[in-house]
Amino acid sequence: MNLVINGQTYQVAKDPPRVLLWVLRDELGLTGTKFGCGAGYCGACTVHLDGVAVRSCQVPVSRVAGRAVTTIEGLARGEELHPVQRAFLEAQTPQCGWCMSGQMMTATALIAANPRPSEEEIIAAMDGNYCRCGAYARIRRAVARAAALARAATEAV
Repeated sequence: MNLVINGQTYQVAKDPPRVLLWVLRDELGLTGTKFGCGAGYCGACTVHLDGVAVRSCQVPVSRVAGRAVTTIEGLARGEELHPVQRAFLEAQTPQCGWCMSGQMMTATALIAANPRPSEEEIIAAMDGNYCRCGAYARIRRAVARAAALARAATEAV
């Protein structure tokens, strides 16, 4: 079966049944997507499926054929970081970094759907992504900054 991940087509076996997370990490070497809880609660494994943030540990790979998957590796365009990646670096958001790819993927989906999120909307959208280090205030500031960077980039075009 063909999977389109970060704009590139990959051929993977349909059987045995498995979830997208392990195909990304173990078969394709896209290790930016992290394993957290394995139950879809923590958000560390968040990727985009047709632009929507999903927990890759809960998505059977058979449901992904013919659809667009974006991982953290697919956000940057060459050497140019995505506004979310830039904002998270500027804000020195990561501590251990384990949850950060999932945090960034959730933030990217939020900003794509709502370019001007309020603080309350940011908190609500990010609520399902856990950070064991407790960097929530920095995450919230980074998401707000990312939205501003994304708007500026859109307005400059």
